Amino acid sequence: MAPASQPEFASFEFKPVALVESCFKSKFGIPRQPGLIAEARGSIVLLPPYNQPNIVRGLEDFSHIWVIFVFHEALREDWKATVRPPRLGGETRIGVFASRSPFRPMPIGLSALKLEKLNIAAHGRISLEVSGLDLLDGTPVLDIKPYLPYTDAIATAQGGFAKEAPAADALQVKCSEKATRQLEELRKAGRQDLVRLCLKMIAADPRPAYRREPQRQYSIFLEDYELIWKAGVETGQAEIMELRKNTSKK
Repeated sequence: MAPASQPEFASFEFKPVALVESCFKSKFGIPRQPGLIAEARGSIVLLPPYNQPNIVRGLEDFSHIWVIFVFHEALREDWKATVRPPRLGGETRIGVFASRSPFRPMPIGLSALKLEKLNIAAHGRISLEVSGLDLLDGTPVLDIKPYLPYTDAIATAQGGFAKEAPAADALQVKCSEKATRQLEELRKAGRQDLVRLCLKMIAADPRPAYRREPQRQYSIFLEDYELIWKAGVETGQAEIMELRKNTSKK
């Protein structure tokens, strides 16, 4: 018997309803999952014609939201059926649908974020302040939904190859004299949140598991700063070298 013909499906075109204003200005260093670093904050700013108060009525009663977004800096014309997750050392291949890889047949992501505040300002600006962010600045948002604890949190769920959260203190972090002065200046300016974010991001070791060279220097772009750090000679150590004001646009 001849195989059935492939059914035809309609194609769909979606336009973003919002854009993300994130503390993360480049891909390297972004937490690999939402909620891992509570100090990672940003805003989801609604775009016209969705920037109207009625569209978010009642959302302030929820503590968390689902954000459906596009991996806009991972767009490719082709795709592969398997990927190599960093969590597995970058060597083992698994199916792309068994991963959270941004390189997907349809580059759509999903993040559960804490809703800190709903802002309805003048001139049509409506924004959602969120924390536990894992999204790049400028990320297009396709939809926003409330997180429902009674159905979205599944106590008996299994995590496959990612059974446990990665260590939050994988690296012991120290600071150079220059970085110590700069971080202290931020504390005095009331930016303890940014100081904690810097320290926690490095402690969590943002390097891919398969590319962790000792004494290599790295840069992470946070807000208006470039965080420069290097891995230690010994495994499990890192040093923040400098928090440089970033004049280039990322």
